[in-house]
Amino acid sequence: MTPQHPARAPEPLLEARPAGRHALLVELPDAERTAAFHTELLRRRAAGTLPPVAEIVPGARTVLLDGVGDPGALARRVAEWEIPPVTADDGDAVDLPVRYDGPDLADVAARWGVAPDEVGALHASYTYRVAFCGFAPGFGYLTGLPPERHVPRRATPRTRVPAGAVALAGPYSAVYPRATPGGWQLIGTMPDPGPLWDPARERAALLTPGTRVRFVRVEDAA
Repeated sequence: MTPQHPARAPEPLLEARPAGRHALLVELPDAERTAAFHTELLRRRAAGTLPPVAEIVPGARTVLLDGVGDPGALARRVAEWEIPPVTADDGDAVDLPVRYDGPDLADVAARWGVAPDEVGALHASYTYRVAFCGFAPGFGYLTGLPPERHVPRRATPRTRVPAGAVALAGPYSAVYPRATPGGWQLIGTMPDPGPLWDPARERAALLTPGTRVRFVRVEDAA
C-alpha cells in the first residue's frame, strides 16, 4: 500500500510584519511578485483605497511602507489582497539613448554565444522596469533580461566607472548616473547621463521604481 503524504501547504505570497511603531515590511518570494505588489500599492494609493502611507520603498524582494498608522492592521489587510501580475503597459515609460561601445562587450558576447556587434541589438530588444533604486542617487536596478542573458559581475571591480555607462550584473541592467567604482559588465554609454539625476528637478531621479525603460541605440535613433 502506497503511503499517503500530507499535502504541502502552498507557499505564502507575502509575509508582512511591523518594522517599528509606524512601518510595515513586506517580504515576497521573487522580483516579479515584488514588482506586482509595488504596482498594486501604487494603484490603490492613486484610487484612494490605500490607508495613509508616507513612503513606499521597494527593494529586491521587499517593500517597506513607512508612516503607517497601524502596521498590524495593514499587515492583515495586505495578506488578503489578490495581486495581479504587472502588465506591459503599467508605469511611465522612458527611452534612454545608448551607444553600445562598452569595454566588456566581447566578454558579454561570449557568454551570450553571439558576436559582439549583436549584443546591442539584443539588449535593446527588451523592455525593462525599474525594480528599485540604490547604490547611488539616480541608480535604478532594471529587470527585464531573460535568464539566458544574465551575466555575473566582474571578478575584479573597476576603481572608476564613468557616468553614463550602461551595465549588466546578474538579472539587472543599469546606467551609472555618476562616476563611481563598480563591478558590473559595461556594454555601452548613454551620451548624456545628466537627466538621470537632476536635484533641480521636482523629481530628481529620472528612473523611479515602476518606470518602464527602453534602450534606444543611437544609430537607430539617428
